[in-house]
Amino acid sequence: MRTKHRKEATTTEQDELNLTPLQKECVWNFLSGEFKRLNILEGSVRSGKTYISIVLWCLFVGKYQHGTFLMCGKTLSTLKRNVLEPMVKIFGDNSIKLYTSKKEARIFGRKVYLEGAGDIRSENKIRGMTLDGAYCDELSLFGEEFFSMLLSRLSNKGAMLFATTNPDCPAHWLKRKYLDNPKLSLLDLHFSLDDNIFLDCDYIENLKREYTGVFYDRFVKGMWVAAEGRIYPDFEKSKHVIRKNAKLPELALATVGVDFGGNKSASVFTLTGFTKGFSSVYVLEEHYDKENKSAENLIAAFRQKLSFWKQKYPMLRKVYCDSAEQLLVKSFRSGAPPGVEVCNALKKPINTRINMTKRLLGSERLFVSSSCPHLVNAFENALWDSSKSFDLRLDDGTSDIDSLDAFEYSVERFDKELFRF
Repeated sequence: MRTKHRKEATTTEQDELNLTPLQKECVWNFLSGEFKRLNILEGSVRSGKTYISIVLWCLFVGKYQHGTFLMCGKTLSTLKRNVLEPMVKIFGDNSIKLYTSKKEARIFGRKVYLEGAGDIRSENKIRGMTLDGAYCDELSLFGEEFFSMLLSRLSNKGAMLFATTNPDCPAHWLKRKYLDNPKLSLLDLHFSLDDNIFLDCDYIENLKREYTGVFYDRFVKGMWVAAEGRIYPDFEKSKHVIRKNAKLPELALATVGVDFGGNKSASVFTLTGFTKGFSSVYVLEEHYDKENKSAENLIAAFRQKLSFWKQKYPMLRKVYCDSAEQLLVKSFRSGAPPGVEVCNALKKPINTRINMTKRLLGSERLFVSSSCPHLVNAFENALWDSSKSFDLRLDDGTSDIDSLDAFEYSVERFDKELFRF
């Protein structure tokens, strides 16, 4: 199945071809009956696997007069963003109807159920279903129990699964139990970044600079590789640390990330600035409290620090707090200076936050003031936990996880602005 292709494509060529050579090969194999019970499109980001998976899925659903179909994502919102909205753009809103409030869609008139697979209760949502087909977006983010249940639901004759995923750790259950299992009726369709001939060459080069280490191997080469050693080997003081009070470019926005400490961890406030167009990120100042004497002391420190920072940086508008301590969040909210809104941090998956940081470092768009020594130390010493069979940031007290969390909370909401495509 796998054939290596690479050529440059002009806009005219893209309009004429519509599909890359590898995507065309996928369609041909599907129409020729080469697809299996399980069909997993895996590989690098921006390689065209999601686009062609949508085409294949709609072709599959469209051949049925009657059938029961299910589409799943980590959450319904990610499924809508990654798959459903692009599907409407490809086939038009006359052919694709979305009723996300009812968790349903219509594909060429066929009813399709929509479901999130993001929590432990998700497995119960699909119990009792009998399916002709299922589609999974970002399958490696699903729980193994949910996927096992889903496969048991694909019990009608000729039922098929279509799934997309980026690579993960080689010990991941999807790789170990399914992709590497020769006994299964499974077709593994592998994509690399260079397979997408329609991407701008400058954009490809930018991605290759942004992704480094394990994330380069996974998201550019499409390899299933383990994370080990330093998390941020590209962090260098000579490149990424600027002296205190250095002249900065004009900042358009500033935010604060807050991580609340406990008996063995620190409470940290991290002030981060963004230049116009989110072209660069500057970590400006930090407040680090390892003692955590009392909630009252922390609230007083927040009021004092935020008042000073707001005067110094008038573009400071948002504070994103660890949502685990709602009483403290409420106190911070009441003590925030005028013009500053205190919100809960999104707390995206840690590895998603790590990836954002690594991309900023790899493209030399992240700079840390020397007045933030704890964050500098955290970047230099953060390690992957080698004792685990999955990606996990080492959190045994030997490195400063608190400073990393606070910084990540300050930037995690701006992934779309920071990484436009």
